[in-house]
Amino acid sequence: MTAPARTAVDARERILEAACDVIAEHGIEDVRIARIATVAGVSPALVHYHFATREALLSEALEHSFELLGDVRTTPAEAEGWTSAQRLGWMIDQSLPFRGLGEREWRLWLELWGRAARRPELRPIAARLYERYDEWIAEVVEEGIARGEFSTGDAAAVTQRLIAAIDGHGLRVLVDDPAMTQGRARRLIVGALAAELGTDAEAFDRGGRT
Repeated sequence: MTAPARTAVDARERILEAACDVIAEHGIEDVRIARIATVAGVSPALVHYHFATREALLSEALEHSFELLGDVRTTPAEAEGWTSAQRLGWMIDQSLPFRGLGEREWRLWLELWGRAARRPELRPIAARLYERYDEWIAEVVEEGIARGEFSTGDAAAVTQRLIAAIDGHGLRVLVDDPAMTQGRARRLIVGALAAELGTDAEAFDRGGRT
């Protein structure tokens, strides 16, 4: 890659990172291109060049955040010697709104949910991200079934119910519902998942939890 090409890629990455921060803090409706440009250290014209609409900005910010969290979510969970249940436990921890990147991604998702409910053209974006999320979790569920760790044979149904539980409980964690702490959310999600997969809740625990 040539120096100008690298510079363009770096600028785009800075814009996306700044957009994630600004959208998560202020919401997409209150996004100011000048603010994103200031945070990214680029000109407003360059932000407009890369993102013609708010929808494009939100879509790519979500994609960027999803990719960024992918490294956090998968690397430790792929450590040698972890069972499928332990990997799923780690994935649940990394999918709930932990402080920092996890909480930021949840706020971006809230923006997408709200706008996609009113703007049909945004729904394919949500569907695409959920498809990737499904694939990420289903791979481990299928692995556990193949190994004999789990008794169920419907990996797709388990995956979709797990993601629905994470979404529902995680939303209450994000808004600081005193009746739904992150720890309680995890216990409820893992308890239901363990019952469905025919294993013990303790099987999902391992060191390094958030």
